[in-house]
Amino acid sequence: MPITKHNPFTEVEEFPTFRLFQDAVNRLLAEPQSSRPWAPAVDILETENELLLKADLPGVDMKNIDIRVENGTLTIKGERKYDGERNGRGYHRMERVYGAFARSFALPDTVETDKVTADYKDGVLTITVPKKEMAKPRSVKIEVSK
Repeated sequence: MPITKHNPFTEVEEFPTFRLFQDAVNRLLAEPQSSRPWAPAVDILETENELLLKADLPGVDMKNIDIRVENGTLTIKGERKYDGERNGRGYHRMERVYGAFARSFALPDTVETDKVTADYKDGVLTITVPKKEMAKPRSVKIEVSK
């Protein structure tokens, strides 16, 4: 008895909707990145006293960054402007993305939204959101009676 290779997608590939989906994904991956919006990478770290958000914003001028807290949501908006020629002459490859961006993060009720601070250094935006006193961990020693 001969061994045959099984393809679990044989039946799925026959449906026209699968083919349309596959074509759309292929088109999206083939487009140059500059036609897609960009979202800077953000790390979120929680310590005992605060939440720290660190966003990579290389090439973004500080005056083009807007940070707001509204209704428990922290929003970072900005724009990286293209500083070269529009026709791209001389470039062999352009992979950096330019234009406007926006990132939003839901904040817990345990933080002080009116005491948020930000620092921008070497292309990294660091936002510090302090925790409320009641949310900070504390330890209470309990005496055990004999």
